[in-house]
Amino acid sequence: MQKEKIIVGLDIGTTKICVIVGKKNEYNKLEILGIGKAVSDGVVRGMVMNIDKTVTAINHALAEAENQAGIDIGQVNVGIAGHHIKSSTHHGSMMKDANDGEIGVEDVNRLVNDMYKIVTPPGNDIIHVMPLDYTVDYEPGIKDPVGMVGRRLEADFHVITAHTSAIANINKCVKRSGVSVREGLAIDNLILEPIASSLSVLSEEDKEAGVVLVDIGGGTTDVAIFYDGIIRHTAVIPFGGNIITSDIKEGLAVMQSQAEALKVRFGKAIADEAKENEIISIPGLRNRPPREISVKNLASIIQARMEDIIELVYDEIVRSGYERKLAAGMIITGGGSQLQHVKQLFEYKTGIDAHIGIPNEHLGKCKVEEVKSPLYATGVGLVLAGFRALDDRDNQYAEFEKPQAGNKVVRKDVGRESFKNMMMKVKGLLLDEDLHDNDEY
Repeated sequence: MQKEKIIVGLDIGTTKICVIVGKKNEYNKLEILGIGKAVSDGVVRGMVMNIDKTVTAINHALAEAENQAGIDIGQVNVGIAGHHIKSSTHHGSMMKDANDGEIGVEDVNRLVNDMYKIVTPPGNDIIHVMPLDYTVDYEPGIKDPVGMVGRRLEADFHVITAHTSAIANINKCVKRSGVSVREGLAIDNLILEPIASSLSVLSEEDKEAGVVLVDIGGGTTDVAIFYDGIIRHTAVIPFGGNIITSDIKEGLAVMQSQAEALKVRFGKAIADEAKENEIISIPGLRNRPPREISVKNLASIIQARMEDIIELVYDEIVRSGYERKLAAGMIITGGGSQLQHVKQLFEYKTGIDAHIGIPNEHLGKCKVEEVKSPLYATGVGLVLAGFRALDDRDNQYAEFEKPQAGNKVVRKDVGRESFKNMMMKVKGLLLDEDLHDNDEY
């Protein structure tokens, strides 16, 4: 009997650490077997700042997920985010030998691999290289050049970099974690979180038509823009739900925990939607009388900060050049998307049709129904990314299917090949980091 494939996603967020365990059912839908959560104390704006606290939180979430799923977890797919993430567009080209005019997968891979050699600012590493459009013999706008005849192959690439230290800290945290594994967890894949979220809440039709993904987390807001099925622009804005909580704390002179509870239970993104006479009573400190908070004032504070975030998101949309090519509009996900009327505020401020992204399109029957929430979009996406990378690895020796007599060769999809290469390059970074760790002892 073939062993069942189980993938685990680890989302190291600013407000929560989340572990999600999943498998594919007979209908190729993702079935969630277990989920574990822990409060994240050691992460600030998506970056690990305290390794010990982060390891403790990871172990707590792991134990809960292992108990629900009934398995021991040894390796995970981890997301990376933070304001240190940068993206840029680069151009690459190569010439083929005169005697070999047909472009193959190996030529595309060579062009992609060359992008990993470009010079980056000190202290940064390339984590993802994604082809945009190819040009064959000066003929532009080609999505898949494999099989075409030509000598000169060119492409524009979307290149994403991360701080070397941020990658190293994530690697250390994961290696030092592990409830059931003595030597610590292993990272199977390290994936940019907006890419993971896109796998769980965007359809292929969305990506083809043109769509903006806005993932509002605790410490950051991630933006990813797709068009013609290809990711065109990514950005990480260093503000999220936590700064709204801080504004409430300062504006209403309440405790941090009270500010978070007020935001979650009574918060509205549009002040005009709150009634003038609606009042919340909260307990006073140290036997002092209860305090009365106006819902209208609370909403005004939230709206002011939310408008700042939306303005930064819109700036990224304009900078991308795809502002007028977004037929599928905007998909808002993450914990911040659960704020009342946030969809309407995004539409009002940007003029772009908006929807809330729920990670249920790829989900089958789940033991844990709470996972069908925008809060877990990244975690579910990490599991889906793990399965996609696993499928690519299973087929890594099948560059071409063997042709039958009289039939043409069937090519592998160049997009999936690029995804496999993307995952393998990040693995190389993690292995390099492991070698540096060993050199310290």
